[in-house]
Amino acid sequence: MAAKESGEKLIALNKKARHLYEFLEKFEAGMVLVGSELKSLRAGHVSYKDGYVKFQDGEAFLIGVHIAPYANAGDLGHEPERPRKLLLHAGEIHNLRTKVEQKGLTVVPLRMYFKNGRAKVEIALVRGKKTYDRRDDLKSRDLDRDAARELARH
Repeated sequence: MAAKESGEKLIALNKKARHLYEFLEKFEAGMVLVGSELKSLRAGHVSYKDGYVKFQDGEAFLIGVHIAPYANAGDLGHEPERPRKLLLHAGEIHNLRTKVEQKGLTVVPLRMYFKNGRAKVEIALVRGKKTYDRRDDLKSRDLDRDAARELARH
């Protein structure tokens, strides 16, 4: 019997999230997947597009994340953008749902990865940034990069 892999292996990163949102809290959640989705994840075929988390009947669902169909699945494939149930504790779901409903926040996926052989998604409670906030972030990042270059030169 083969030993289980340990540690984390990154599948995909939501690069736009850092640019568009301010992170307030982060959570790790498992996902309910079918076999062909898992094979496609192992190949890294994920697109976040406009992914977010929706709360319904005391459960959390990942909406709008595209997992490409697995080529060798045949008739047993999956729908690429189907809602996927997230595995969170009931208290975490209740906490996130109340914050989303009361404060006008949202929950978005940040990254997907394998942890000890299981597919996980890191989600975050976020607040959308205004345009001027995004510009300020870009400006400070450019200044930091320039300062690091100057230090490296001397």
